[in-house]
Amino acid sequence: MTDSYTALDLETTGLNPKLDKIIEIGAVKVRHGKTADSFQSLVNPGRMLSGHVCRLTGIDDRMLADAPDIGQVLEPLLTFIGGDILVGHRILFDYSFVKKAAVNHGAAFEKKGIDTLGLARKYLPDLESRKLESLCSYYGIGHTAHRALGDAAAASELYLKLAELFWNEKDFAPKPLVYTVKKEAPVTKPQKERLYKLLDKHKITVEYNVDKLTRNEADRIMDHILAKYGR
Repeated sequence: MTDSYTALDLETTGLNPKLDKIIEIGAVKVRHGKTADSFQSLVNPGRMLSGHVCRLTGIDDRMLADAPDIGQVLEPLLTFIGGDILVGHRILFDYSFVKKAAVNHGAAFEKKGIDTLGLARKYLPDLESRKLESLCSYYGIGHTAHRALGDAAAASELYLKLAELFWNEKDFAPKPLVYTVKKEAPVTKPQKERLYKLLDKHKITVEYNVDKLTRNEADRIMDHILAKYGR
């Protein structure tokens, strides 16, 4: 079985990697079934968090105010992961956010992964819930829910437990993680000028940093403003 890997988990502003941002990264490096190292960082998403995200994670805007942005965190994260296989609970979700960030910063990130959620669905179909916290409770695994490092560590322990109980070469083999994303260019100066004029004209207070937007994000915001307020 695969007993050397990096378990990865993220906290984000929402569930859509095309629209949402990373706010926390946690990763646990495992060697021969034992934790060898860990990586954790808050990430400033350039926008204010929703009340739901704050309540779910315990992370608030004050905690992120002085946190590095994803461009500062990405290289250390990719170095930490190195050539490892990724393990996580719904690992494609976490991979997709990191893949988007990597592509936007000109870095390669192609990985194979092992998804503990998929394994739980196959081997524990009768459980009422296969959420990470429910599975950790079922197996008596210590777990700090909805914080990235705690979730990464719990997913790692869950994977080892599932492998102990159910391992077979086919189902537990690492599989290519596939998420297609195109590089997004940063917001242009003319876009920022147009957006600031619209915000000022309609007296709109924003909960994001205009300078950190991409061109696509700026266009979507302006389209939304024009649709709501007209020209």
